[in-house]
Amino acid sequence: QVQLVESGGGLVQAGGSLRLSCEASRSIFSNNAMGWYRQAPGKQRELVAGITRSGTTNYAGSVKGRFTISRDNAKNTVYLQMNSLKPEDTAVYYCAADQWITTYISPRYWGQGTQVTVSS
Repeated sequence: QVQLVESGGGLVQAGGSLRLSCEASRSIFSNNAMGWYRQAPGKQRELVAGITRSGTTNYAGSVKGRFTISRDNAKNTVYLQMNSLKPEDTAVYYCAADQWITTYISPRYWGQGTQVTVSS
């Protein structure tokens, strides 16, 4: 059963913008923090941004000021607005959910991922 579904990935030119969406089941969304991770070829998976149920956010230093995570409780959806994209942002982006979103423990629930490619 698919519980997290990402969308919005694609090819964009450097400096452009893209918005990723992740729709979760009501039970998962209402009981967990949500986050976005990414993994580029040859690199470890990294936490990009996270948001708690109360709306507190955190970001990786490499994206702070450019990316914004938000959640729409009515739609059970979390978003990642990505602006001023750089080629270094190219990766597969994954939506995740758990009681805690950290860089130390893999979240319980994962989406299948969506490819983001930024050309120079």
